[in-house]
Formats: sequence, C-alpha cells, structure tokens
Amino acid sequence: MSRDLASFMTQCRNRVEAAMNHWLVRLTQTGQLREAMHYSLLNGGKRVRPLLVYASAQAVSETLARRHAAALDGAACALECIHAYSLVHDDLPAMDDDDLRRGQPTCHIAFGEASAILAGDALQTLAFDILSQLPDTPAETRIALVQTLAGAAGAQGMVLGQAIDLAAVNHQLSLQELQTMHSHKTGALICASVALGARIANADAEQLQALDDYARAVGLAFQVQDDILDVTSDTATLGKQQGADMARNKPTYVSLLGLDAARQKAADLHQQALQALSGFGETADPLRQLSAYIVQRHN
Repeated sequence: MSRDLASFMTQCRNRVEAAMNHWLVRLTQTGQLREAMHYSLLNGGKRVRPLLVYASAQAVSETLARRHAAALDGAACALECIHAYSLVHDDLPAMDDDDLRRGQPTCHIAFGEASAILAGDALQTLAFDILSQLPDTPAETRIALVQTLAGAAGAQGMVLGQAIDLAAVNHQLSLQELQTMHSHKTGALICASVALGARIANADAEQLQALDDYARAVGLAFQVQDDILDVTSDTATLGKQQGADMARNKPTYVSLLGLDAARQKAADLHQQALQALSGFGETADPLRQLSAYIVQRHN
C-alpha cells in the first residue's frame, strides 16, 4: 500500500467514525440497544464503502468534495450503517450462524439474538434518517440518495443477494449465477457507495456511468478476493472463521474456478476498474489505488 493511500484511508476512517459517533450519541435512549448498535458499528472494519464515497466525490471534483464535506460524512456513515446491519443479521443462527466478526464475538453472541436483530433493524433505519438530513444538500438530491441506497440494500440488491446465497448452500451454481449473486449481495452496496459520493459532488451522466462501471468491477473483485482469503488465510488474520464457506458447502469463485484462476479473475477485474476510470485525471487516483488494495488485501 502506498503512503498516499494509507494517509487517505486513515483520514477517511477518522471522518466516518467521528460521524458515526455523532449519530449514536444523538440517540436519546441508552441501554443494551444502543450498546449493541455501537458495538456493531464501531468494532473495527476496513470501511471500504465510506472510502469509496469520499474517493468517488474527489474523482468528480476535489473542490466540491471539500465544499460538501459534511454531506459526504453523512453519506459515508449511512453506508456503513447499512453494511453493519447486514453483517449483524448475516451472522445470526438462522443465517450463517457465525460467532466471530472482526476478531470479536458477533453481536448475537455478545448481546443475544433479540438484541442483535433489533440493533440491525435500528442501524438500517438510522441510515435513511441520516440521508434525509444531509446538510447543504437540495431536497431532490437527498431523495435521489435515499432511493439509490434503498434500491441497493433491499429486495433488488443486497437482500436479494443474501437470499440467493442462502438458497445456494449445497447446490452447484454456474459462474454466471455466482456472479449474479455477488453483484447483488456485495456489489450493489459498493455501487451505491460510489454513486452517493459522485452525486453529492454533482457528477454528470457520463461520469456516473463510468464510475458505475468501476464500482461493478470492484464489487466483484472484492468478493473474489474474499473467496481466495477464505482458502488461503487464517482465522486470526481474517477476524472471522477461516474456511467457513467451504464448511457450509457454499459455491465460491475458488470452488468453481480453482485458486489460480480465481486470482487471475481478481486481477482482470482490477484492470476493468482501471479502464473505467480512463476518462478521469489524477483526482481519481484514490479510486485506482483502492481497487488495487481490494485485490491485494490479506483480510
């Protein structure tokens, strides 16, 4: 990882975590629900989706990214709320039944199943509350952002992908079916992250399309690398149970393609992402570097 990317990632993570703390502190009710929300939202993580919010806005306009910094913080926070809620629910016994996330006990292990379900529900609704209140953002833009995130998170996006994933256990999928599943389960929220940042920076239609092409490639690359790490890494490094997909007999890129071909697939997707950014100048360098990071990461 380059020094520039490391600095950018640290700055963005500090921004979004400050925003998340701000919104959690605003909750008037204390007790186990807020504790479970805080635990799930602020217990670490790569913050890839917030990073993409900030980087896509910068790619469109550094000036507007600075001018709309508070709105970007809110959008980044909303994306991470949705991501955190999805992990809480994904880990539940009725879903993947995991007991480790980011090196810590999963939310339902730490707080009980009922509190975990409610914490996930609350994080999901908090995301849309945040988007509805973005500062210095026209109402029509806020509505468009809410619609974008709702589409990506719901029954046409992430939730659909999760449903396909659960139905695929002990079933053989084709490569195209696997790609369809992950373009919804993982890719939809990554595409939304890029779109929200770009829209806040007033991207035009051509820029939005190019950035969507980038995000689709990066979203799949992220999942391919996840499948590779599930085979090649260890539990301590991953912060979750290594080999979990294999143990559940889930279809993966490695099981379908083999390890070497899966690595080549990730490299090819990285090149597609770079090609999508060919019309952007140096302002898109964080996006380019994030694509490389996604296919080279070790956890």
